[in-house]
Amino acid sequence: MTSNVIRKPSLLWFDRTHDRSTTELITQFEDVCDCKLAKDSVFPSEVQADMICIHFDRPDTPDLRMLLEIKRTIPTIPITMFTVQHSEELAVWAMRSCVWEYMVLPLSASERNRYLTALVQLYELRRNVNDQRKTTQIDHSPTLPGSIRMTPGHQKHQALSNVQLYIDQHFRETIDQRELAKRFGMTAFRFSRLFKETYGLGFTDYILNKRMNFAKELLDNSQMPITSIGYEAGFKDPSYFARAFKQFTNCTPSEYRLAHHLRASVAAELDDTTAEVLDSLIHSLGG
Repeated sequence: MTSNVIRKPSLLWFDRTHDRSTTELITQFEDVCDCKLAKDSVFPSEVQADMICIHFDRPDTPDLRMLLEIKRTIPTIPITMFTVQHSEELAVWAMRSCVWEYMVLPLSASERNRYLTALVQLYELRRNVNDQRKTTQIDHSPTLPGSIRMTPGHQKHQALSNVQLYIDQHFRETIDQRELAKRFGMTAFRFSRLFKETYGLGFTDYILNKRMNFAKELLDNSQMPITSIGYEAGFKDPSYFARAFKQFTNCTPSEYRLAHHLRASVAAELDDTTAEVLDSLIHSLGG
């Protein structure tokens, strides 16, 4: 008999808080995810998870070293960093350490929903890695800050909101700019001008960026062959994909994939100078 149980994304949690409050945080995700708390924050010998979540209140040097060690040991499982203590330096450190998501607590409802949507998309991508028909783009961009929502730039975004949705759904296909403008009731001239004013790029360059970022997501989070990734991102010619990717990132797709997997290992091998920088970061956080 075939099981009708729908598997949820699995999260492995590490509690690095002083008051051991991770269990309370986990309740915000149990309706969508299968959550497991690592016992005594010990890294298990075998890990089967779609995401590793590390919960900090005030991260110190051992906490951040632990994150790097996890990243080095299992570079194929993405990491989400939840932290109460926040600073620009810590966020930059997380980005450079290739953390998949950096979440500042407490979470608003919109931030929680945004994260869960991106998490489910990532889960589907990893689960359906051999079924190219089911591959979707991962969108975990932050919500638009309230301070800029009513600016002229935002009004332009609103005018192109439906266009943006269409592009998000079809950017891997051939999209004719004139036909798209007509579909949304604009002349080709007005569409071209408004699009460039809004996004800072021409339509063709914007589509290319979308495809390249999608290809990078697949290189980072899957083991798909590079040729298949090119086709999946919308490139019909593997040679053109390789050339365009190198022009976009200054490296070939294979070099990019290798560098992504090596960065965590390199970051974990801290020399004295790096350790001093890390200690300085902790000091700036008041740890």
